[in-house]
Amino acid sequence: MPVRRGGRAGVGSGAGVGSGAGGSGGPDDRGGSGGFGDLAGGANCQRYAYAVLRHFGLWVPPLRSAELWADTRATRRAGRPRPLDLVLFDAGPDESRPEGYGAHVGVHLGPDAVLHLCREVGRPAVWRYADFAARARYARFLGAKRVRGAAPDR
Repeated sequence: MPVRRGGRAGVGSGAGVGSGAGGSGGPDDRGGSGGFGDLAGGANCQRYAYAVLRHFGLWVPPLRSAELWADTRATRRAGRPRPLDLVLFDAGPDESRPEGYGAHVGVHLGPDAVLHLCREVGRPAVWRYADFAARARYARFLGAKRVRGAAPDR
C-alpha cells in the first residue's frame, strides 16, 4: 500500500481497512452495523481508527474521544506508543470540557508515523508527529492508549 507523508496525499482509499469490517448486519457495540467498526454509516477519526484496529483483531467499544481517554476497561494509557496503539491529539486544555473531549484519534504505526482519517485531505493519511504539532487543532499530543484485548468472537 503506497504511503505519502505530510498530509498532502493519503493512504489509498481506505477500502479494505474497516470498510464493513466484521459487521454482523445488526447494531451492536462490537463493530457491527451502526458500531464504530463499520464505516458504512460514515466515518470520523475514531470510527476509522477503530476499524483499522478491528482489521488486526483488536476491539474498542464505540467510545468518543473523551470516553476513550478516560477508559480503563478496554484500553490503558501507554507511555511510549507502540504499533497499533491509539494516539490522541488536541489543541490543549480547555477547562470547560473533560480531558480528551474533541481529540483527534489516530493509529500509531511505528517510529514517527500515525495513520488517521484526515479531514484536511479528505482521506486516510500517514503523518509524522511534527505534522500534527504544526497545526493548532492538533498541537498537543495528549497521549497513547493501548487496547487490552482481542476482538470478541461473533
